[in-house]
Amino acid sequence: MAEVDFKQANESYAASFGDNGKLSIPPSKRLAVVTCMDARLHPEEFLGLNLGEAHIIRNAGGLAKESLRSIIISQRLLGTKDVLVIHHSDCGMLTFSDEQIRSKIVNAHPGDTNVSEAVNDLDFGPFPDLDRSVKDDVAFLKNHPLVLKEGNITGWVYEVETGKVREVV
Repeated sequence: MAEVDFKQANESYAASFGDNGKLSIPPSKRLAVVTCMDARLHPEEFLGLNLGEAHIIRNAGGLAKESLRSIIISQRLLGTKDVLVIHHSDCGMLTFSDEQIRSKIVNAHPGDTNVSEAVNDLDFGPFPDLDRSVKDDVAFLKNHPLVLKEGNITGWVYEVETGKVREVV
């Protein structure tokens, strides 16, 4: 287990939880944020969001295709309109190819055909160009028939070196 005392941390959190249990399920700002799972990112902080104001959807690279199911539920059932796609500088997804990670996994399990077959079915979604990946994700969402068109879909890059965001599209 990670070197964190989760029980003690939760006790402290619960002690100051206040009325947060009464927040409504739909986010008050009608906003969904798609971003990376990178531990250096704290989107609520760098976007000035409070608990209950937005859905934060995270995955490796902050990829829109991988977030699609959550975005559809967020919009269709919980009333969000706007979607922010936020990738970030120094992202791990810029550092490898599908072939490299597949090879690493297969080599860790020599002779295991189940692993080989399973890993070959996965698209890990690496990208070589940060701004292009943001533009591609925004275009994917804008053109998807299940994503609502009433809100804005914008793309941003969070700079891990400075804490600033910049709009890409």
